[in-house]
Order: sequence, then C-alpha cells, then structure tokens
Amino acid sequence: MKGLIFREFLEMVESEYGYETVDTIIQNSEIPRDGVYTSVGTYPHAEMLALLTELSKLTKLSKPRLLFLFGQYVFNVFLRSYPVFFENKTNSFEILSEVEDTIHVEVLKLYPEAELPAFDVQEQSEKEMKMVYQSQRKMADFAEGLISGCAKHFNENITIERECIESDGTVVLFRILKNE
Repeated sequence: MKGLIFREFLEMVESEYGYETVDTIIQNSEIPRDGVYTSVGTYPHAEMLALLTELSKLTKLSKPRLLFLFGQYVFNVFLRSYPVFFENKTNSFEILSEVEDTIHVEVLKLYPEAELPAFDVQEQSEKEMKMVYQSQRKMADFAEGLISGCAKHFNENITIERECIESDGTVVLFRILKNE
C-alpha cells in the first residue's frame, strides 16, 4: 500500500482526534518505522489494519465505519490535489465511470508499482450505476466512502447498496442510486 494513503490516514486521525491519538495508535499498534511513511514508499497493508484496529479501540467506532469516513476524507484530498480530474464534470457518475480507465492510468504513471483496486462499471443510466470493486485488500468500506464523498461534492442525494460477490470481501458490487 502506498505511503501516501498511510500519511493521509494519520493526517485524518490528527485533524479529527488530535495528535495524541495519532501517537497512541502508532505506539499501540507496534508498527515498524514509528509511523513514518513517505508518500512514494510502499508498505504492508497489515500496518494499515493495525493502525485502524487501534483507532477503533480508542474511538469505539467500528473498523468499517472508520474506513468509510477515511474514504470520504481521501476523496476531498483527491479533489484538492488533483483538480484536473474534476474539471468539466457535473455529476458523480462522470467521475466514477473514469476511475479505472483515466484516473488509475494517471496514478500508475506517478506510482508504477501501486497495487490499485479495480472498478468496473457494469451498468449506468442517469439515475443508477452498478460498479464492481475488486481488491485483495478487502477495503470496500473505504471505496464506499470515496463514492459517498464524490456524491457529496456534487450535492447529490444517493443510496449505496452493496452485494458481496465473493464472501471474503475481495469482490463487491455497488449499486448507486440517485434519489430525487
């Protein structure tokens, strides 16, 4: 997992819960490097899970809820850091339909060794999108937070339904409905 994601996670924790919480989760998770991550470095996914577990213990929020909130947070980071992806876009479906073939292509130019999840749009209309998420990291809650953050950016009222295609969470179908 890219260090950029670790850095953003720790920044979110600091902004939401304070530096003391960041320090506590790093100490309690017993991760190497004392929580120092470079944006371009690649680190084991298990370290993120360790940090997330400790944050869940401290906040009493479930790990799925924390991943969802982190996804929303990261969407706003992407919005600020990569505004070109959002130029001339008028709704969330325009962005979501470009994740795999445009956004991930550009991400891989910057980070060729990145192991990105796959997002495959199965169906799309003006009011509904079906998208399959696939990742060995099983972070569908994070992906759902990204989707939610995208809809919020466009002031859209949406409902997100999920169906596990693989029982282990590596493949999930999202059905995104725009509400009136």
